[in-house]
Amino acid sequence: MHIIETAIPEVVIIEPRVIGDERGYFFESFNNNKFCESVVETKFVQDNESKSRRGVLRGLHYQIPPFCQSKLARVVQGSALDVAVDIRKGSPTFGQHVAVVLSAENKRQLFIPRGFAHAVITLSDEAIFQYKVDNFYSFEHERGVSFQDDALNIDWHMPYEEIIVSEKDAGLPTIASGNAYLFDYSKDYYQ
Repeated sequence: MHIIETAIPEVVIIEPRVIGDERGYFFESFNNNKFCESVVETKFVQDNESKSRRGVLRGLHYQIPPFCQSKLARVVQGSALDVAVDIRKGSPTFGQHVAVVLSAENKRQLFIPRGFAHAVITLSDEAIFQYKVDNFYSFEHERGVSFQDDALNIDWHMPYEEIIVSEKDAGLPTIASGNAYLFDYSKDYYQ
């Protein structure tokens, strides 16, 4: 696998080595040893999958301690914009984001570390999105930030009026509101 650095050092793009011929292709979508050596020492405990139509945006979500989650995301059908926002107070990249188009064609994956809010929006007519998490889901620890937060300056690749969100996601707070939980940049959330 090939690791591509982004503007935020902890967020990386993972590009697999695809072996193809007239029969089709093969690639290793995950290798724990290589991942822990190249990215971060963690253990994924659950795989999730969602299917969405064009314009559906899920996020910006995260979980607070002690149920913080890292995510390793990819698209297996269609295409989607995957976004990771740094919400670590004191971070030199606080409030900044990385946005990457993931698709069945490019087979790229995005690693979203603990301390980041995460969202995905479907760009194709339909997309199937898969992601690994390194901590279990906890309703009581789930939080989010508004995808419309102007301070984040995220280009969702479509006008707001075409974006479809859940009622819950439509009511999420902005970072500056004081209602969003912020992580501490000086704390190691992997210990």
